[in-house]
Amino acid sequence: MAAEGAHRPGPLKQQNKAHKGGKHSGSSQRRAGGRVPVKAQPRRRLRDLSRVDRRHQALQLRRQRKEAVLAEKRSLGSRDGPPHLVVVVLLHSRAAARDSLRLLQSQDSALVRADEGGAGGFALLCPRLKQRWRFVPAPAGDLHAVLDLAKVADSLLFILDPVEGWDSAGEHCLSCLFAQGLPSYALAVPGSTDLPPKKRIDARKRLSRFTEKRFPEAKLFPLNTEQESSLLLRHLSSQKQRHLAFRDRRAHLLARAAEFVPSQDSDLVGTLKVSGFVRGQILNVNSLVHIVGHGDFQLSQVDAPPDPLSLNPRVVKRQKRSQDMEVQDDSENGADEMEEDVKVLMKADPSKQESLQSEVVPDPMEGEQTWPTEEELQEAEDALKAERRVVKVPKGTSKYQAAWIVDDEEGIEKDDDDYDDEDDDMDDDLMEEAVSQEGESSEEEAGEEESETMTVSECLRDEQYDEKMEEDEQMLEKYKQERMDEMFPDEVDTPRDVPARVRFQKYRGLKSFRTSPWDPKENLPRDYARIFQFQDFSRTRRNLFRQIEKEETEGALVGWYVTLHVCNVPVSVMEGFKEGKPLVLFSLLPHEQKMSVLNFLVRRHPGNSEPVRAKEELIFHCGFRRFRASPLFSQHTSADKHKLERFLRPDAALVVTVYAPITFPPASVLLFKQRSNGMHDLIATGSLLSVDPDRIVIKRLVLSGHPFKIFTKTAVVRYMFFNREDVMWFKPVELRTKWGRRGHIKEPLGTHGHMKCHFDGQLKSQDTVLLNLYKRVFPKWTYDPHVPEPVPWVRSESAVPEREVEME
Repeated sequence: MAAEGAHRPGPLKQQNKAHKGGKHSGSSQRRAGGRVPVKAQPRRRLRDLSRVDRRHQALQLRRQRKEAVLAEKRSLGSRDGPPHLVVVVLLHSRAAARDSLRLLQSQDSALVRADEGGAGGFALLCPRLKQRWRFVPAPAGDLHAVLDLAKVADSLLFILDPVEGWDSAGEHCLSCLFAQGLPSYALAVPGSTDLPPKKRIDARKRLSRFTEKRFPEAKLFPLNTEQESSLLLRHLSSQKQRHLAFRDRRAHLLARAAEFVPSQDSDLVGTLKVSGFVRGQILNVNSLVHIVGHGDFQLSQVDAPPDPLSLNPRVVKRQKRSQDMEVQDDSENGADEMEEDVKVLMKADPSKQESLQSEVVPDPMEGEQTWPTEEELQEAEDALKAERRVVKVPKGTSKYQAAWIVDDEEGIEKDDDDYDDEDDDMDDDLMEEAVSQEGESSEEEAGEEESETMTVSECLRDEQYDEKMEEDEQMLEKYKQERMDEMFPDEVDTPRDVPARVRFQKYRGLKSFRTSPWDPKENLPRDYARIFQFQDFSRTRRNLFRQIEKEETEGALVGWYVTLHVCNVPVSVMEGFKEGKPLVLFSLLPHEQKMSVLNFLVRRHPGNSEPVRAKEELIFHCGFRRFRASPLFSQHTSADKHKLERFLRPDAALVVTVYAPITFPPASVLLFKQRSNGMHDLIATGSLLSVDPDRIVIKRLVLSGHPFKIFTKTAVVRYMFFNREDVMWFKPVELRTKWGRRGHIKEPLGTHGHMKCHFDGQLKSQDTVLLNLYKRVFPKWTYDPHVPEPVPWVRSESAVPEREVEME
């Protein structure tokens, strides 16, 4: 019946010609000789599938994805996988953390085992549920510890206040965690029973509305009884896990135990034995490891001690590549016997081990093509003899010492290159000079005041107040410079004491900033000889990630409890672990220890409005690394040239360029600025854009002049230059005006910098004539892997509001 009722085309149905691919497809088929490409066969087979087969195929793919998610969820915290790592984060100073941890430890049929070190963490083993957790409380007020633990945590447990939720420090901590990448989380509210019964419901509703801004779909879990703690544990173990890309492609480990063995040469450096569960990916002994906050190191061997958090303590099973091992524990001292029976899984192979070399050692003679002949050497020696002069020196002075004695005239002279460099950065360093002068004057005043008779308390109070006022003055000066850059972007005054052709000799004019060519290998600085560059960075990244997905590497599997022998580690790492700081290790992918030029795409954080100038020292949190550097800011465009920005703009995304170790994206980045009191303010967040030394950052200078006499299409312009030679030097560069006219210099008039210019239309008397000059800039080599520990964060109230800044 279905076939009889089907629609059939009638005799009046329009018959169109079959579509022909055109001459291009026909010619390509003739050239191919009738052969079908290999890549076209699977697509053809997919098109030939029937509707039922396509439906079955989609169902199978959906089932596979669902099974993969379930397998991942079941392996986490089970016997074969690593324990479920839960980091407890306090978001309010009044939040009850100890009571919450005590409730979590009071589970029935659960074993509690304390961690080593001073962090106060513990492990919770529940054989009945076949689950094991490890709870690590993050130190309150320690931003580095919170971020380091969040890098490796499976879940974050936020402890909220029942009335206010979180305070300003908690808001700052949440901003940093969201920017770095937030894993799975849960919100716990202990202490709600302490409120009066009539206010509990209102407080809970108000807290729910408050948390919806940050956590739209989160559920608040009260944490006052053992039953509520059981519900919280069930939620943590069953919720969907969020993935952080930078850690899923690298093996990482949070230390549970550590031991330091000093070397024979020095007690300050030795081998650090770190024990913990492997997470993320397979850990290879020949790859480098990065200890967060301390640097890159090599491994000597990997051991397999017994699992201290086994769900079945009597039979501990350890899967190995070749065989399965079973250790029977029938006595009370079985743990000591198992500690002695430590198996060596693998040792490092020197031929396959990654090197710690991070920079290229440049050869200064690499570019030399010829060697001077004997005649040229003789001529150089004769020239040196001719330049010798008689200088009066003290008795007993050697020839070497006499060569360094400089006459008064030579002391006045200056090297041209140094002069050019200083002049080139004059506009960038005006503020720094003003700050240094203020600092010197304040030191002199302090020296004069030392002779006065004052009490110590009054003196200290006055000095602190003066320092605060100096900081306000410096901030006000920065606000003025930022406002000037917004009103008159890139404009500079032509110097009158130095010829413009000398002051701007490193700059050039461009017909079009977008289309004019610029060679990326032209006039590179010496620092570019120290960095590494990929022939094709994207292809290298794809190949590495493809190897990781195929699991072609050998090493310790995910979930194994191992001991890593890390070589040449300073003793300060062990001291920090004993004080309670987390010890986090990440394995490095190939080439990630080498230096290159990194570009980050960042956007200004809305909670900070202070002006940030280019080349100021900032603190970077890039993926699993921390370092300090002085970056360049540039516009984010699709062109091959990118204009330098002098300040970090609040209304646009900018690219930050620094020298730093190679990191394969994706990776998040956080930019902090250190206050004078040691606090770290979050100023920008973003992600790693590329590793590309050939990205061209162009600095633009704009020279301005004013029309003196205006004719139909010509005008006499003054105040752009102040001598005739400068006008002739910059004659080929195109002119433009603020009102959109374009023109060029025809000829100079007189000797004081007046010039006749021709434009494509008549100028207005209030118009301004502009001349654009461009120069490529490079970041400074200011990379410093040492980042000082931040002081507990407090909201700053001394920031100068923008509306109070008045322009002179």
